[in-house]
Amino acid sequence: MPSRYDDELWELVPHERRPPAEIAQWLQSLAPARHALDLGCGDGALSAAIRATRLTLADVSRVALERARARLPEADAAELAPDAPLPFADGSFDLVVCTEVLEHVRDVQLLLSEVRRVLEPSGRLAVTTPAHAPLMRVPDPLSPHLRFFTRHSLAVLLSQMGFEVRSLRRRAGGLFALVSR
Repeated sequence: MPSRYDDELWELVPHERRPPAEIAQWLQSLAPARHALDLGCGDGALSAAIRATRLTLADVSRVALERARARLPEADAAELAPDAPLPFADGSFDLVVCTEVLEHVRDVQLLLSEVRRVLEPSGRLAVTTPAHAPLMRVPDPLSPHLRFFTRHSLAVLLSQMGFEVRSLRRRAGGLFALVSR
C-alpha cells in the first residue's frame, strides 16, 4: 500500500524540476553498477545520473513512481509500502542509492537492515542527506523531515547497522556517504 502522505507531497512538486546538481554529479562519479536500486527514487530526476546496466526504481509514493517511470521507461519499478520489508530477493543489487531519503524514514533500522539484505556481499550503499550542525535550531514543524543527521551521527548509524564507511563528506549543505556491506 503506497503512502497517501507522500503522494500528497509529490502532487505539490512541479513535474519539470531540476535535480540538485551536486548530488547528480556525485552519483555520476560512482563506479558503474550491474544492477542498482534507487530506493526512494522520487520522480526519477536523480535516477538518470546512476550508471548501471540495470536500474530498479522504488518509492512509497505512487505519484512519484509514475513520474519516475515516465522519465526512465527502461528501468524496472517497484511500489513500496512504508515501514515494510523490501520486495526483493537477498543479494539482488550491487548498488543501492538513497538520495535525500533517510531523513524521511520512520524506521531507519528496518530500512538499513533491508538494504544490507538486498545488497550482494560486496555491495555498496550511496547515501545523501541534509547536513545539520551538532547544535541545531529547532526544525520547521511543517518539514517532512523526521530525522536530522550530523556527519558523526550518520557515520555511527551506518557503522552500527553493519556497513563499512568508505567515504563520508559534507558539501553543499549535505552529507555524501559511500559505504559497503
